[in-house]
Amino acid sequence: MKIVLEKLAPDVGSSFKILLTPNLNDLFYWHFHPEYEIVYVEAANGVRHVGDHISRYEGSDLVFIGPNIPHLNFDYGVRTECEQVVIQMKEDFLGKDFFSIPELGNIRKLFEEGRKGLSFYGHTKEIVGEKLKRLSSLDHFAQLMELLNILRLLADTREVTGLDSRPVSNQFVGKEQARMNTLYRYIEEHYQQPIEIKEVANLAHLTIAAFCRYFKKITRMTFTDFLNQYRINQAKKMLLHDKNVTEACYESGFENLSYFNKTFKKIAGENPSQFRKRHSAN
Repeated sequence: MKIVLEKLAPDVGSSFKILLTPNLNDLFYWHFHPEYEIVYVEAANGVRHVGDHISRYEGSDLVFIGPNIPHLNFDYGVRTECEQVVIQMKEDFLGKDFFSIPELGNIRKLFEEGRKGLSFYGHTKEIVGEKLKRLSSLDHFAQLMELLNILRLLADTREVTGLDSRPVSNQFVGKEQARMNTLYRYIEEHYQQPIEIKEVANLAHLTIAAFCRYFKKITRMTFTDFLNQYRINQAKKMLLHDKNVTEACYESGFENLSYFNKTFKKIAGENPSQFRKRHSAN
């Protein structure tokens, strides 16, 4: 699952970007970017995959995604009519200190909490969804005023759930980034096979002990936990695409069904059978 760094630019004459129904349903576009993103989608159902979070939405979805959180295009695999509005903006799109003024305290908090991803539901989702669908028909000044109103609604609502996703770390560059890219690529290509820590330590040109310290410093997880989480995310996608629990277990790299069930519940909060039943398409 190769991750792509998406390079974005604001619309001409605007401080942010509006995308309408990108029509990427046949493309598995797993990507990230340093901008914040609001996504509203209307479709019969689809997959919401934001960072470590993966689930299925029904009817519509509204999320606020923070900088550098990897996410999948929300129309991937959707075969029914689908309408999307995507707003992309830099954290300082209105100036470095704009959100520091007292009147915008709640919006500043929204941006802080949005760093791990937020999902909105209920009346908030309905109201904001309608506002987002009308946004592109406004002139640039009115678009900006309406975007601020949308951010205020998102900041003030209680109809919100945290996605608890992790951003791609930007604390390492150059040599360290190349090293981590090599490790990620190895996991992507070999997760269905047994992977020993010694193998990946050798790839990083480190001893096992040094590698374990290094990997936890960069990812904030042990290598085993990271690998298990990656495999569970792959298993979730398989379950959402009609694989049974046993197939998802062995095809995602686990060698023991009991350990798979235990690990799945630890990470996802429910066992794989419950996940599959809860997210099965209507």
